Amino acid sequence: MTPAGTRPTYRRGWTPYLFLAPGLAAVVVFGLWPFANTVVLSLTDARMLAGGRFVGLANYTRALRDPDFWQAAANSVLYLLVAVPCLVVLPLGLAVLVRREVPGIGFFRSAFYTPVIASAVVVGLVWQWVLRSDGLVNTVLRELRLVSEPVPFLTDSTLLLVSAMVVTVWKGLGYYMVFYLAALGNVPASLYEAAALDGAGPVRRFVSITVPSVRPMMLLVGTLSAISALRVFTEVYILGGESGGPGGGARTLPFLIRQVGLGFAGETGYASALSLLLFLLTLAFSLLGRRLSKGDEE
Repeated sequence: MTPAGTRPTYRRGWTPYLFLAPGLAAVVVFGLWPFANTVVLSLTDARMLAGGRFVGLANYTRALRDPDFWQAAANSVLYLLVAVPCLVVLPLGLAVLVRREVPGIGFFRSAFYTPVIASAVVVGLVWQWVLRSDGLVNTVLRELRLVSEPVPFLTDSTLLLVSAMVVTVWKGLGYYMVFYLAALGNVPASLYEAAALDGAGPVRRFVSITVPSVRPMMLLVGTLSAISALRVFTEVYILGGESGGPGGGARTLPFLIRQVGLGFAGETGYASALSLLLFLLTLAFSLLGRRLSKGDEE
């Protein structure tokens, strides 16, 4: 028994692990086990709701020889190269603007963040209505006599991919704006005051003070947006339909994985191999972002 007025002392070494057990169990059941199962399936010719035999690296060899894989991979990388710079630069400028205390700025802060909380499906449907042949954009262009025929935003593979990028950037602006607002809040106001006394204008203060101060956050935003860009599916699916645009020309890797794994053939083994190749591509860009972050800190 413990003396009155004193708290019991727990000396058992396994006590902390009891508190960690629920979280660790969730990681194993919903993270490690599915990943390990995907690795195993990628080495078989399994199909949906059916077993398969071991085929070794045949699925990976098939992927490297599959023109659909290379087209989807090229679309995903192009998506990353276009969307990520926009999602690194534009939210920073937006954050600088909404930090100003002017009448009505609260409304604009809410308006810029609204797309973030909207469902990706709803956003895609709205943009589908805006970009279709008889939609808002084409109607305005025809009324202004800028085009004689509707611009095929949703029926041309290249324009469809660009349209999906626009949707991704538009939806992500408010999300990454909040990241930059947090970073800008840590920049000492005295730096701007000193620069203003030295005659530095707004552009000079932005380049010399704001950008260097939020550089670590820019690298973080770049890494997160790169991962998100490689996982894009909903935008292409909503705008381009089941086929991913004419001839599947706008398909990204997640879109192709879904088609292969849930299509008529239901090639679960091959889809698992494609998923692991996407994982390796995502891991490569994540490690690149980490390397850049460490170099910036040094």
